[in-house]
Amino acid sequence: MTDQWVSFSQHGIAELVHLKGEIDLANANDIGRAIVAHTTEADAVLIDLTAVSFLDSAGVRLLDLIVGDLDDRGKPIKLVVGERGAARMTLQLCSFRTDLLSTDLERAAAELGR
Repeated sequence: MTDQWVSFSQHGIAELVHLKGEIDLANANDIGRAIVAHTTEADAVLIDLTAVSFLDSAGVRLLDLIVGDLDDRGKPIKLVVGERGAARMTLQLCSFRTDLLSTDLERAAAELGR
């Protein structure tokens, strides 16, 4: 059911989560469960938000919970938000942690190792 919003692949040592479309109250819980199921054993996580067209407060809360969980487990995470777009704008408006945001996938992957 969540295939229309989330897909997974490997990128180096990291589990790569691709999100797309609208992430909101209607689907955030399902997306969150899928992400947790695929990242529980991951050494690091990259979440690509560049194809997200809309992100509401439920989506921001979802990302915050995932980041908090990974931080608690000592697992590095980066969010790929591009130069501009809905996800970048929403996260900036919400004063989301800027140290987690990266403009492109390769830069984010390189920053995971630091």
